[in-house]
Amino acid sequence: MSAVQNRKEDKQPHRTNLYFDIPSTPWPIVYSPDYNITFLGLEKLHPFDSGKWGKIVNFLKEELMINDETIVRAREAQEEDLLVVHSKRYLNKLKWSFIVATITEIMPVAFLPNFIIQRKVLRPFRTQTGGTIMAGKLAIERGWAINLGGGFHHCSSDQGGGFCAYADITLAIKFLFERVEGVSKAMIIDLDAHQGNGHERDFMDDNRVYILDAFNRYIYPGDGYAKRAIKWKIELEWDTEDSEYLAKVEAHVAKALHEVTPDIIVYNAGTDILDGDQLGGLAVSPQGIIKRDESIFKAARIHKIPILMVTSGGYQRSTARIIADSILNLHHLHLIDQRLI
Repeated sequence: MSAVQNRKEDKQPHRTNLYFDIPSTPWPIVYSPDYNITFLGLEKLHPFDSGKWGKIVNFLKEELMINDETIVRAREAQEEDLLVVHSKRYLNKLKWSFIVATITEIMPVAFLPNFIIQRKVLRPFRTQTGGTIMAGKLAIERGWAINLGGGFHHCSSDQGGGFCAYADITLAIKFLFERVEGVSKAMIIDLDAHQGNGHERDFMDDNRVYILDAFNRYIYPGDGYAKRAIKWKIELEWDTEDSEYLAKVEAHVAKALHEVTPDIIVYNAGTDILDGDQLGGLAVSPQGIIKRDESIFKAARIHKIPILMVTSGGYQRSTARIIADSILNLHHLHLIDQRLI
C-alpha cells in the first residue's frame, strides 16, 4: 500500500446512510425499484435491458423465494459516499449531459436538461451503487450477499464508460477496508465478457486487492494499461463454449484461492457470456452460466470466504430469467440461505 493510501485511510470515515443494522430476517439480497431506467423510450436505444433488475425480482417472487418484505431495499449513494473513490472533478463532469450520453452510449441523452438526466439515469445508477456498498457489509455479516444490480466495472475513479457511471465495485471494497474490522484483503472475480478495466485501474498499485478477470480478448475495452493489474488473466477466443469456459474458470479460481485467502470475494457475474450476445461474442449456454455461478459460490463456501455478487452486463432479454434461475439453483443447493451462515 502506498503512502498516499495510508494518509487517505487515516482520515475518519464520513457519516453514511449505507452502513446500518439490517435485521437477520430478510435475505441478503439487495434491490430497489429505483434501479430500473425508463424515460421516453430512450433506454431502448442501448442494447442493455435497463429494466432487467425488476424482472429478476418478479421471477424470484413467482417462484415464492422472496417478497418485498424479505429482501433489503437499496439506498442511493450520496455525494460524500461517492467521494470515497471519485474525484470532485469527475462528479462535476456528470453534470454535463454530453458526458453522460458518452458514458451510457445513448447520444440523444446529450440534448436533455441535466436535471432530467440526474433523476432518470444517474439516480438509478447511484441507487445500484449504494446497493453494492450495502451488500458488501451484508456479505461479511451473513456469509454472502447479492446485489441484483451493479457491477459497473468499466468505471474508475476519474472516468466512466461502457454504461458505467460510478465505480461501485471499488467503492464497496474501499468502504469495507475503511469501516469493517478484519477486512484487509479482497479478491475480485470478474466473469463478465468484457475486461473490468475500471476496478483494475483503481487498484493498480494496491496489493490488498487481487483480480481474476476472464474476458473476450477482442472486444471493448481492450485496455492494455489496466491489464497490468490482473493477477490471474483468462483471455478468451470468439465463441468459447461451456466446456472450455468452465474448465478455464474453475482451474484459475482454484489456483487463485490456493495462492491467496481474501477476506471477501467480489464476484462480477455478467451474463453477456451467453451464446448470441451481440456485444459479448462468447457462446456459453444458460445452463453454463448457472454452473459457473454455482462453481464460484461453491469455491467461496469451501474456503469459508464471504462473497458479494453483482449482476453486471448482459444484452439479451433472456438474461433476467437466467439470473433468477441461477439464484434459485444456488438456493436449491444450499449455497445461499435466508439464515445466517
